[in-house]
Amino acid sequence: MKVAIVHDWLVVYGGAEKVLEEILKLYPDADIFSLVDFLPKDKRDFILNKKVNTSFIQKLPKAKTKYRSYLPFMPMAIEQLDLSKYDLIISSSYCVAKGIITGPDQIHISYVHSPIRYAWDLEHQYLKEAGLDKGLKGWIAKAILHYMKIWDTRTANGVDHFICNSKFVARRIWKCYRREAEVIYPPVNVDGFVYCDKKDDFYLTASRMVPYKKMDLIAEAFTAMPDKKLIIIGEGPDFEKIKAKAGKNVILMGYQPFDVLKDHMQRAKAFVFAAEEDFGITPVEAQACGTPVIAFGKGGALETVRGLGIKDKPTGIFFDEQTKDSLINAVNNFEQQSNLIKYEDCRNNALEFGLDKFKYNFKHYVDKIIEEHNLK
Repeated sequence: MKVAIVHDWLVVYGGAEKVLEEILKLYPDADIFSLVDFLPKDKRDFILNKKVNTSFIQKLPKAKTKYRSYLPFMPMAIEQLDLSKYDLIISSSYCVAKGIITGPDQIHISYVHSPIRYAWDLEHQYLKEAGLDKGLKGWIAKAILHYMKIWDTRTANGVDHFICNSKFVARRIWKCYRREAEVIYPPVNVDGFVYCDKKDDFYLTASRMVPYKKMDLIAEAFTAMPDKKLIIIGEGPDFEKIKAKAGKNVILMGYQPFDVLKDHMQRAKAFVFAAEEDFGITPVEAQACGTPVIAFGKGGALETVRGLGIKDKPTGIFFDEQTKDSLINAVNNFEQQSNLIKYEDCRNNALEFGLDKFKYNFKHYVDKIIEEHNLK
C-alpha cells in the first residue's frame, strides 16, 4: 500500500507540524507533499529528513516570506499535485491540503485542524484586524475569501473520512461542510512536563502576543488585582501594548527557553488562558505539571479542562466572557475553592492527551478504514 501525506506548508515547527510528526512516525515510508517547503536543514528531523514534493508556489517571487500572499493561487496549486499512484492519502489541513484531487479507488482521510478560519466564522475579525474591512483592498479581500469558501465546500466532497482535533472543530466542520468528523485529540508531549505539587504564590500565562490570545485582557484583569502576582511569558506584536497596560504586579518576561517555561508552569498556583482555541495545547501542558487552569469557557478548553462544579475530579475553573470583570470573578472563585482541585487530578487528566494516546487512536481509526475498503 502506497501512502502519501499532504500538509499545507512547511515553514515552522508548530502545533500542526507536531501532528504531522506523529503521523509520519506511524507511516515512515510515506511520501510528503506540501505547497512549499522552506524548513532549514537543521529543522527537518520531525519530517524524518524526507524530500518534500512541492507546488509551483515554491518558485514564485518572495515565496519564502510571502507565501501567504499567494492564497488566491493555493487551490490551483494543491490540485496540481499528482497523487494518482497512491492508495492512501492522509491530509493534515488547516487551509487547502484537504483539496488534493483523488480518484475513486483511492482513500483520502483528512485530519482537519480547522476549516479555513479566516474564510469562515472568523472572517469579519480577520478583515478588521488586517485593516481590510473597507475600501478597494477590502473588496478584493472579501472576493477572494468568497471564492475560497466556495472552493473549500466543493473539495469537502473529495474527502472520504474526516478526523478533527476537538468536538468544537467537529461542529465547525458540520457547519461548513455538513460532514461528520471523528474526534482524535492532537498529541501533547505531556511527558516533557514534570509533575510538581509545590506551588508558589503567582499566576502564569504564556502565549504568543497576538490579538486573539487576549493577553492584554489577562494583564488588565491582574493589574486591577494588585494583591495578586501574574507572570507573562511570550513575545509578539502586542508586547509593547500589553507592557503599557501592566501594573507593578504583572511581570512580562518575554520569550523564554523551554526549561524556564516548564519551571514556571510547575510552580504556578494556576495557569490563565483567555483565548478561544480549537484545542489549546498550553492548558494541557500546565495540567501535566499538576497546575490548575483558569480558562475562557469556550472552544477546546471545555474538552481539555475539567471544570469545577461541572465535572468530577475538576482541574480548573471557567469564566464565561472575555472581559476583565469575568476573569477577575473567576480568579476570586478559584482562590475560594482551589482546595477542591487536586494536583494529581490535573496530571492524570493531561495524560489523556499524550503522544502514545494519539498514535494509538489514529492508527486504530485508519486501520479500520483500510479494512473497510479492503486495502492491503
